[in-house]
Amino acid sequence: MTYTHILFDLDGTLTDSSPGIVRSIQHALVKMGLEEKDEDKLRSFVGPGLKYTFRRNYFYEEEDVEQAVKFYRSYFSTKGIFENELYEGAVDLLKSLHDDGIKIALATAKPTYFANIILKHFEIRDYFDVVVGSHLNGNRTDKREIIAEVMDQLGLPEVKQCLMVGDREYDIMGAKHHGIKTVGVNYGYGSPKELLDAGADHLIDSPSELLTILSAVEQA
Repeated sequence: MTYTHILFDLDGTLTDSSPGIVRSIQHALVKMGLEEKDEDKLRSFVGPGLKYTFRRNYFYEEEDVEQAVKFYRSYFSTKGIFENELYEGAVDLLKSLHDDGIKIALATAKPTYFANIILKHFEIRDYFDVVVGSHLNGNRTDKREIIAEVMDQLGLPEVKQCLMVGDREYDIMGAKHHGIKTVGVNYGYGSPKELLDAGADHLIDSPSELLTILSAVEQA
């Protein structure tokens, strides 16, 4: 069956946003009296919800988590959000899918507010039929919830006609929860092992390779 609806993660899948996110986290930690110099560790934080990251790795008290998020956003909203670039081939991929009549959705743990700003900044917002992220208050960061909302806004298409593309285990497991096939991207912030262990159905090394997978499905 041909895929008619494709869901994309944002960070690590369509955009390389790690510089801005890493610097925003570092800014927040310094403001909270901490310091983190491990770049690899910081890059691993790209993908999960912000509160989850701070709570799991640095702070026990909820009020500290909330304050760290505020410091993060004070940097991210003015600087970090634009310390970001599209992966090569991402625009061509979106244009090709759009021209073929495929419904395109964004399913990101990033707040919807910031996701829309980023999509408009890169002039790709018009390719998306649906954009769903977390809420600014920190709710709806679980990919299962986010994908559920995406599917609802898309009009509840058959899961067999849907495909999720992402770079972290959260994307794969969130989609599998709903019975949706998945493509893991090797060029993002998760490892091939992470993606395969989570159950990814396919792996790709560049955005353009997704078209090869879609073509193979159509011919099968």
